[in-house]
Amino acid sequence: MSDHTHPAVDRVEDALKASGVEPRTKWFESATPTAVSAAAELGVEVGAIANSLVFTIDGEPLLVMTSGAHRVDTAWLGERLGGTIRRAEAETVKAATGQTIGGVAPVGHPEPIRTIVDTALADYPEVWAAAGHAHTVFATTFDELVRITGGEPGPVAPE
Repeated sequence: MSDHTHPAVDRVEDALKASGVEPRTKWFESATPTAVSAAAELGVEVGAIANSLVFTIDGEPLLVMTSGAHRVDTAWLGERLGGTIRRAEAETVKAATGQTIGGVAPVGHPEPIRTIVDTALADYPEVWAAAGHAHTVFATTFDELVRITGGEPGPVAPE
């Protein structure tokens, strides 16, 4: 058991348990708000980091779980999803997820958020996502990530 605790991390761990997943939360001494910093800390490829990016699509929150190895093409993805995607403001991210930018987890939000899960994450047997705080990550798999988020698997940029 970790001696660390944080309300947002507790909500993430509770959501994981409710989905039948035993949380494997890892706490870092320093913040790892980027895929590059998290990958370096974990000793894994940056592509195995599942970034939680919050956008809006026609004003509604949209969570895009993307591989740290590439960027979301918002114009392309918006066209694919039939709406206009914009980067969410920090207040919108906090209201939608209950978490702050740099530590947004795929679960543990006040209300379900429409979620897209980058199919590039399927290339890795284990992926790591933030656990509600910039000092935390948890291990999961692509299939589990799709299941626990109720997400739509798909590309987030043209092949």
